[in-house]
Amino acid sequence: MNKLITAITLTSILALTQACSSLSTIPNAEESKPIVKDNHDDHSNNHEKYSNDNPKTALGKSIAEAKLMTPLNMLPNTIVPLLINVQNLNGEPVKTFETFQEKLMHLIVVSEDLQFFAHLHPDYQDNGQFKVSANFPQAGRYTLFSDYKPAQSPQQISVLKTQVGGESPSATPINFDRTKTFGTAQINLTSSQAHIKANEEVTLTFDLKDSGTNQPLTDLQPYLGEKGHLVIIKKSPPLTASDYIHAHALDDGSVGKVAFVTKFPKSGEYKLWGQFNRNGKVVTADFWIHVRD
Repeated sequence: MNKLITAITLTSILALTQACSSLSTIPNAEESKPIVKDNHDDHSNNHEKYSNDNPKTALGKSIAEAKLMTPLNMLPNTIVPLLINVQNLNGEPVKTFETFQEKLMHLIVVSEDLQFFAHLHPDYQDNGQFKVSANFPQAGRYTLFSDYKPAQSPQQISVLKTQVGGESPSATPINFDRTKTFGTAQINLTSSQAHIKANEEVTLTFDLKDSGTNQPLTDLQPYLGEKGHLVIIKKSPPLTASDYIHAHALDDGSVGKVAFVTKFPKSGEYKLWGQFNRNGKVVTADFWIHVRD
């Protein structure tokens, strides 16, 4: 597996409307595109009312696209079902998928202000449809990165958008601390460069220790087949595909340390979420970093 994963250039379009209705042209931060008419028969078996978010998928070797359906008028702190329908570029359901990183689909969900993060694994239903339950803790816009691999095809990433009703929370100051405690794990983030610069390769290392003994963690286990996973998103609302980076851990033997190699395409503030499996429990460690020109 390639250990250097850089930003994946994608485009996305947000369309929020009532289920079983025609969708209109909705502009986003990058471009405006027409949205095809929704087919009423496709949703006749759904017992809940859904809104329909229709994105574009990856440029280049894109052979599929995902469409997000959510209940209408979603409220914060309410568990809701999400439906993701995967189609080929002719609008036909993609029916078979390959397992990668131990799952058929990985879904990264973040709020627009990057205060909320979730890594979900939707269950495959049938006929190209995945379903997962989600709980959005605050009002506002959310971006979902759907990662899947149709059978005998390249891995695909679709960028989806949705919104939760209510008053959005006020902005939270950015905390650039490099050492934090998550449960009983104290984690220190270091970089191979004193000052991280855009478009330059950098190694990011998470040093995990027991917060009580200050000794390296010895109970780390593979998480989805690897030593850890790292998601990085640039603070740039409204979020777009160019703000997203997904990296995989290096095969390093250091006890309690997990390293990733990546590049940042632009200067600015980025938030990182490193995920590690500590004896069966996933620890998610979040940090902010600044990238210079």
